[in-house]
Amino acid sequence: MELIIYLMIGAIAGFTAGLFGVGGGLIIVPILYIVFTQMHYDPSIIMHMALGTSLATIIVTSISSVSAHHKKGAVLWNVFRNLAPGLVLGAFLGAGIADYLSGQGLQLLIGFFAIWVAFKMFRGANVPVNPNHHLPSRSMQLASGGGIGIASAIFGIGGGSLTVPYLNKHGVIMQKAVATSAACGLPIAISGAFGFMWFGQQADVSAPNTIGYIHVYAFLGISIMSFITAKFGAKVAHLLSPVMLKKCFSGLLTVVGSYFIYQGLSQFGLA
Repeated sequence: MELIIYLMIGAIAGFTAGLFGVGGGLIIVPILYIVFTQMHYDPSIIMHMALGTSLATIIVTSISSVSAHHKKGAVLWNVFRNLAPGLVLGAFLGAGIADYLSGQGLQLLIGFFAIWVAFKMFRGANVPVNPNHHLPSRSMQLASGGGIGIASAIFGIGGGSLTVPYLNKHGVIMQKAVATSAACGLPIAISGAFGFMWFGQQADVSAPNTIGYIHVYAFLGISIMSFITAKFGAKVAHLLSPVMLKKCFSGLLTVVGSYFIYQGLSQFGLA
């Protein structure tokens, strides 16, 4: 039964990853939080396990998603090369920061972050990309990659929530922004997952079937199914209009953000 749950999570997360370029983390984290809670794991590490496991699965999801986008020629590989070093360093550092934060604090951070991004994306859904806006210098892209990597590891995501708006703002159309974001999710996921494994082992996590903060069975079940369904999501992304993609993206973020804010406030006795 446990494996079936992980396979179902993977099916949904994979499709979402291909569709929005978000690596599926925004779906995986809240569902894993619920599943791990029902399995009566130590409440103090549940959120960290959800984040670490999410990043580990994004390694597989990203490979599947970026493969589909690359076949359509939508990935801006020169931009990826500029962002990647910062993404790797930032993601490992972000895992270390998350290790020091409480579960409730992480929930509130993720919740408000998701709501903020949703608002920004929805407000700009009908605003056409300005072709006169260009990406900044290579060094500035490197620095931006560092910031995106740190935040992505803390939030257990593939970086799409930040990479997509960042590229949009600098004149990249939605489909290419989503495709490039999917590629950027790979270095974030590898470095972030390694960080959660490392810091989790230092914390001596006692939950069964784990390596650091990564739950092995959840990783396997979600990865297997998400690898398959990510390709379908990527195909659908190229059939929808940029405006529709942005509105769907913001709607997803609003739901996830509201859930985590409620959970975080509840544990502080404020909701």
